Formats: sequence, C-alpha cells, structure tokens
Amino acid sequence: MATAPIEPPQRLVSSLSSDPESPERQWLAALPTLLQQQLVSWDLTLERVHAPGGRSSLVALVRQRDDTPAALKFPAPGRAHEAEALGIWDGWGAARLLRRDEATGALLLERLHGAVSLRSLPEAKALLEAAGTVRRLWVEPGPGHPFPTLAGQTEQAVRTLSAARADSPDAAPLLAEARELREALPTTATEHVLLHGAFRQGKVLAGERAPWLAIGPAPLVGERAYDLAALVLDRFEDLMAGSGAAAAARRRVAKLADSLDVDRDRLRDWTLCRAVLTAVREAAVGDRQRGELLLEFAAWL
Repeated sequence: MATAPIEPPQRLVSSLSSDPESPERQWLAALPTLLQQQLVSWDLTLERVHAPGGRSSLVALVRQRDDTPAALKFPAPGRAHEAEALGIWDGWGAARLLRRDEATGALLLERLHGAVSLRSLPEAKALLEAAGTVRRLWVEPGPGHPFPTLAGQTEQAVRTLSAARADSPDAAPLLAEARELREALPTTATEHVLLHGAFRQGKVLAGERAPWLAIGPAPLVGERAYDLAALVLDRFEDLMAGSGAAAAARRRVAKLADSLDVDRDRLRDWTLCRAVLTAVREAAVGDRQRGELLLEFAAWL
C-alpha cells in the first residue's frame, strides 16, 4: 500500500474554487486521506495518480488484489449521479463500474488506455467512432430516475444568457436567439433518454473489452440532439482553420444528424444554443478569444 503523501494534480487544484471554506476546497484538503483509506478498504495497490488528469475529479491507477488493473476515481462535489449512469450502462458503450463507496463517493472503474482517445484519430474516423459510441448510451433512464433533466436546467441556462453582455453588434442577435431556443427546445422535445451530458472525443478512450468506451459522464435526461450538439462543436477550431469552414460546419450538422436519425433542425438549434452558452462561460473565465470563436461558429449555423 502507498504510504507517501499523495498530491492532487495541479490542474484539479487550479480549477476548483479558491474559497477555503467552499465544499470543493474542503474535499480537496481531505482527498489524500480519503484516497489512502480507500486503498486500504478495498485492498488496492496504488501505481500512480493520473496526471495531468481532469478538472473535476482525481483518478488513481491501481491494481486489485488479483493484480487486475483498475482506476480509482474521486469525483469533486457537485458531480452527481455518475455511478447511477454507469450502473445503467453496465459497460455498454462506457467504462464499467466495478465498485462504489457511497460514503466517500469513490468509484472503482475498469481501466482504459488513458493516453489513447478518439482525438488521436483523423477527424472523419473520430466522428464515426464517436457517433457509434454515444448512440449506445441513449437508453431509457427508468421510472423514478435520479438524474437532472434538460427542462429542469432551463432557468439557470436562460439566466446565464440573459446576464451576458454583447461585446459586438453581431453578438446581440445570437444571444437573443440562443436564449429563445434554450427556453423552447425542452418544451417541444418528443424523447427523454439518458444522456452522457459531457460527451466529446476526448471522453472516449481505447479499451481492451471494446475498442472505444466513454468516461466521465455528467448524466442528465433529455433528447439526443443535446449530446450530439457537443460532438458537432468538438474540435471546432480545427474545422474553422480549414477552407470553406462555414459550409463544413453545416455539413457536419447534417451528416451527424442523418447518421443517428436525429432531426437536423433540432441538432442545429441545440448546437447554436450550446455554442453561445459555452462562449458566454468561456468569456466569463477570461478566455474571450475562444468565446469569440464559438460565437462565430454559431453564426455560421
């Protein structure tokens, strides 16, 4: 068992609230002890803490008693219901949940090849594999499910868009359209399936049991076009750098919609909405350049 002090990766530390009294900082301070205790409780051997890691969890590469590799994950506060979603999928399209500790929030997961994601593939191949992976996750959530819904998140999303300041004349109409779409889309949806919620190519890793498996869901219930919109936006900077980028963006919407039998117009609307909302959030944390690029992409749609 590991006995040396365990330091959370800097990427995780810097992404959490700086308020020492916040739940995130209190969790972060307790994390080394929680990890050590979990290793003992589940009889795991620590190989190393995965770095640079993510911004919302700590992942440690471990070995189980029989020497089988696994990943021990501690999601940050606010990352609710990942275990429930993984349990429903049970390895179908996503990493398999091997064990959970409700008291500490720890998840023991099937080990995947963390250094090999769909982002390592050429764009066309990556989109094809991503579409094939995400479609496996779109299942019925079941009666009495615990997951948040797109409709339930409307008020917060609209408030964020309403509070955003238009820094250019072109941005104001986009903000208004995104706000209207975010209010209207959930009310006209005809399907309510379990969504990954944070799907992108970097969240799909190579595995042994299956070629590609998703990780890191932020599960919620809504229509498939919401998940697929994130895939339209994935690696959008690469698309924008090419010739005929505006037409290529619209072709990407059409191709993904048709390949997964999703309505083109609804995918276009969700993509515009998510692009503008992400642009607002990027600008709020200081990345105005990325925010402006996202608004330009949204305008093409």
